[in-house]
Amino acid sequence: MTAHVDLMDLVAQMKAAEQAFVLATVVRTVSVTAAKAGAKAIIAPDGTVVAGWIGGGCARGAVLKAARDALADGEPRMVSVRPENLLAELGVGAGESREGVRFAANLCPSKGTMDIFVEPVLPHPSLVIFGASPVSLSLATQARQLGYHVTLAAPSADRPAAIDADALIDGFALDQLHQTRRFVVVSTQGKGDEAALRAALATDACYHAFVGSRRKMAALRKKLMAEGIEAEAIDRVKAPAGLDLGAITPEEIAMSILAEITIERRRGQRQIRTAD
Repeated sequence: MTAHVDLMDLVAQMKAAEQAFVLATVVRTVSVTAAKAGAKAIIAPDGTVVAGWIGGGCARGAVLKAARDALADGEPRMVSVRPENLLAELGVGAGESREGVRFAANLCPSKGTMDIFVEPVLPHPSLVIFGASPVSLSLATQARQLGYHVTLAAPSADRPAAIDADALIDGFALDQLHQTRRFVVVSTQGKGDEAALRAALATDACYHAFVGSRRKMAALRKKLMAEGIEAEAIDRVKAPAGLDLGAITPEEIAMSILAEITIERRRGQRQIRTAD
């Protein structure tokens, strides 16, 4: 009981620290197995078992592969490790999936069966917003409601007293950011556009966008290229930001941007579900 409590305390600590990991739980065993139902283990992204135990080599390889896949697509999965003769009776081979269960062969002498639930625990996605425009403020509020960790960077003189964000940065020079999948939006709207866009381009992210017209973006592109920034990097910025929903108000524009970010964020998961 003590070991279990310690492990769950560690789960809580890692979640609070926004660390990615997998919690693997043995949910069923049949015949002789090293681990029993209820056994748990925390698995790091590099495959290290941080704490806990779910059995030896008979199940380890299958569970670690499932853990890597779960961290990649964010989807939990069930792994069933069975003797080869039982797999044959079901008409499935090792590595095949059926009705959401991935099967693996137990080649150990024990010949037992273990079903393990593999649950990815991922940090909140990060949204970095440059600027304190009305669109920025609405975007921050809506993004937090959708579970994003929001960082807003803008000169303190330009910011209102109350902002719905997890982290505030004075100016556009970013310090250490929330380490997870990141999306960046520049919504300065005339207040430091060039400096903010320069800082955004230097920020690693899977999505960069600029709230402004194509004409404004083209003018900024020329200035940034004159400073030595590569055109390829600048051209990855989506401008104007957001889906074309006919948005007019700041709230609608923010919604259109989050809709576009959601498409990018869920792209791999939608493909996995379609394949299933």
